[in-house]
Amino acid sequence: MRDTATPRADELRIDTPHRELLDQVLDKWSLSVLNELCERPCRFNELRRAVPAVTQKSLTATLRRLERNGIIERRVVATRPVAVEYRITPLGKTLRSPIDVLLEWADAHMPQIERAREAFDTEAE
Repeated sequence: MRDTATPRADELRIDTPHRELLDQVLDKWSLSVLNELCERPCRFNELRRAVPAVTQKSLTATLRRLERNGIIERRVVATRPVAVEYRITPLGKTLRSPIDVLLEWADAHMPQIERAREAFDTEAE
């Protein structure tokens, strides 16, 4: 019987669909974009303002990856001038719970992580 708390090695190898998806969804820009889109649909420039450190190129690439994976959808709004709005999909909404679990883990273990970082940095000096 496999320990369900331990990830299957084949799913986390660099060349698997699981790993590719996790890399795309858990990168720093995707998490910020998803955080914004969980609150409300946004236009491109709204997202740029909400995530000021992201470049236009990186934001465009992030949105395309998330859209390709079915996590967000792009909708053309018939206004003058035409606008594009991004919104989270029902599939994307299912990411909220696992992301919250990761954040809770980080909160609970941050003191240990900071001590480990300090010890590492001290040894590296």
